[in-house]
Amino acid sequence: VFAKPASAVTAPKAPSVEGSTILHKRILAPGTVLLEVEAPLIQRRWKPGQFVILRPTAASERIPLTLVDSNAERGSVTLIVQALGKTSRVTSALEPGQKLASLLGPLGQAAHIERLGTVLCVAGGVGVAELFPVARAFQLAGNHVVALCGARSAGYRILDEELRATVAELHWATDDGTHGLNGNVVDLMRAWWAVNAGEVAHAHVIGPIPMMRAAAELTREWGVPTVASLNPVMVDGTGMCGGCRVTVGGQARFACVQGPEFDAHQVDFEELALRNRAYSEQEQAALRDHECLIGLGR
Repeated sequence: VFAKPASAVTAPKAPSVEGSTILHKRILAPGTVLLEVEAPLIQRRWKPGQFVILRPTAASERIPLTLVDSNAERGSVTLIVQALGKTSRVTSALEPGQKLASLLGPLGQAAHIERLGTVLCVAGGVGVAELFPVARAFQLAGNHVVALCGARSAGYRILDEELRATVAELHWATDDGTHGLNGNVVDLMRAWWAVNAGEVAHAHVIGPIPMMRAAAELTREWGVPTVASLNPVMVDGTGMCGGCRVTVGGQARFACVQGPEFDAHQVDFEELALRNRAYSEQEQAALRDHECLIGLGR
């Protein structure tokens, strides 16, 4: 139900846009920004759960970002960027009026949305950005959506107002206890379930791999069908490079064309974590070189 068969791996027919202009920028939290980007072709075609791959400059590598929202009047899409590695830092530093080198999308399969009852949407960190359009779609489909979100601290929460205006319930956990439950989002899941056991028809989880793995283990115990939106290494978004390969139910899947949603109870999270660390040394070296160039005024 949640994943296409292996034979379905084909390059998506997605529009690629060169020179997409940044229309608006908003700082959401330390190191996290919202960018509204001119992309009318993508705006007309995207659905919740899909993503884009972009290059901030012609010399940059490609990075995937979730499509968070869109504006039909402005012909734009909304992206949220957390400045972690070199390319995400370059992207988050862009200002209105500047242009992306390239923007490809919409990519991936749209979220599977239907009327189920109570839907638990769980996100950690910047995963809240992906959670928002999916939670909104479930709510609009007639579900009672409960959003459980985690952040490092109160000041690191993102899209709080947007979620409150969208879902039936929103609860937060913060690592330092400055807002909501003192703990992580999996602790929040346990606390919520202690009061509402048996009410959930479906769960959707997105965030760091350890968090998704722990959340999936909980919902397996609860007997709640769960989808995880995976975040493997992606290079071109077309399934050609194989960098996004994940194992689901013992079979190889390609997250960029068959996902990013998969049955969370069938995902090999240990393999996913290992694959995501495969290029950590190169990523750290690229970031160090980038920071050195900034220090030289470049």
